[in-house]
Amino acid sequence: MNQISPLAYVHPEAKLGDNNIIGPFCFIDKDTVIGDNNTFQNSVTVHVGARIGNNNEIFPGASISTKPQDLKFKGEHTTCEIGDNNSIRENVTISRGTASRGTTKVGSNNLLMECVHIAHDCIIGNQTIIGNSTKFAGEVIVDDCAVISANVLCHQFCHIGSYVMIQGGSKFSQDIPPYIIVGKEPARYFGLNLVGLRRRGFSNDTIENIHNAYRLIYSKGLKSEAIKEIQEKLPKCKEIDYIIDFITSSQRGIIR
Repeated sequence: MNQISPLAYVHPEAKLGDNNIIGPFCFIDKDTVIGDNNTFQNSVTVHVGARIGNNNEIFPGASISTKPQDLKFKGEHTTCEIGDNNSIRENVTISRGTASRGTTKVGSNNLLMECVHIAHDCIIGNQTIIGNSTKFAGEVIVDDCAVISANVLCHQFCHIGSYVMIQGGSKFSQDIPPYIIVGKEPARYFGLNLVGLRRRGFSNDTIENIHNAYRLIYSKGLKSEAIKEIQEKLPKCKEIDYIIDFITSSQRGIIR
């Protein structure tokens, strides 16, 4: 049974699962689908197109599936998909998609801290941590297990790899490959995210392979030369394959 405050508004066409708590002054619009065991603290707004999973906690002032801040948006039907077990803190805003991708996606087990903004058509993976007041422009992709500190500004269309650590206050307009630390202004490579990789159970041999790959990537003048040397000199494993695939598919180029 859902617990809905008499001071909340839930549109009669909204679809709610079971055991949700909807606090006072929440607003849940039509064309919304909400799963089970979610907690909406006071003053949460869930707009048209929201698709929210299970066991999420959403804090006061958060606004989910907002109209995209994109002048190309002409009112087409789009969605904003939220997975399970997320903590979405105060005043977070997540826009729904545009005709470009049709949806904005946030996976599961993420922590989005206060005042994070996720723009239209972004894809956020699982088990990420995104710090206070960090802003993503449209169509950004964040892979699983990334840690992004506070006050980070991310240009549209960027791709952030898994297991990265981005230092607070960083600004960047190029892709950030996996497993590394990025910081300063302009944002640049600062070595491997050793602490994060060890905490996640990466073996010393795997970490050494990753480290050797980045030694080659950042010592060569041409990306193609570095990739060729990695393929020739380093043992094949899924981590190295991921690095190669990430770099070769990068549309904006990787940070230096």
